Amino acid sequence: MRIIAIVNQKGGVGKTTTSINLAAALALKGQSVLLIDIDPQGNASTGLGIDRHNREKSIYHVLTDGLSLRESIAETSVDGLSIVPSHVDLSAAEMEIGNKDGRTVLLRDAVAEMVREGGPKYDYVLVDCPPSLNLLTINALCAARSVIVPLQCEFFALEGLSQLLKTVEMAKANLNPNLVIDGVMLTMYDQRNRLSSQVADDVRKHLGRAVFKTLIPRNVRIAEAPSFGEPVLTYDPTCAGSVAYKKLAAEILSRHSRSKIQ
Repeated sequence: MRIIAIVNQKGGVGKTTTSINLAAALALKGQSVLLIDIDPQGNASTGLGIDRHNREKSIYHVLTDGLSLRESIAETSVDGLSIVPSHVDLSAAEMEIGNKDGRTVLLRDAVAEMVREGGPKYDYVLVDCPPSLNLLTINALCAARSVIVPLQCEFFALEGLSQLLKTVEMAKANLNPNLVIDGVMLTMYDQRNRLSSQVADDVRKHLGRAVFKTLIPRNVRIAEAPSFGEPVLTYDPTCAGSVAYKKLAAEILSRHSRSKIQ
């Protein structure tokens, strides 16, 4: 089981969209996938059809009340893809767990308990983090094996990235020595826009092979799909956005396969 935190402290970079659609793309490639929505906004849960009024068991209850992770899992319309939904009360969770012993490893411990209990078993666990470097994000970094950073193809793309990378290094040094960065993925790419190409070139120049080859395009079908409670891969399987997320999933599977061999 590989746990991946999808992190960026900036909003509007395609983090939740990536969480939903990468999880779906991996599931459609035969992987068993669990998406944990640890963002208080709960958009990943809504985007996968989990009604806001039907979240009596959520990641909030896991972190604050000690509910087992397996009890909070809900199924989605995508075969092989399950979700632990978010809850509106998660916005106050930091205050509730701030004085708890082991407050940074609550998610890690919940995942470990699920494994000890014998399942369910997943190939991938993706964690959709809040757009901030707070205690919820730290919990995700402590639980994760690796990190994916979505980066929008805009003028200020690299702004804030250095702080995020420092936070990941801090988590690695002090909390989770096994944490690695899977890669940076470029989102909202518009091939008609010269700025998008320039930003992509600049990011690759700065970060080299850390940047995924796959570019996620700016695509209206990607934007429409969440309002129907499904990922773009089932909403419109042949659109440019679906094709890109399938390529990204294949690239990630290939990278992980090579790392196992090495």
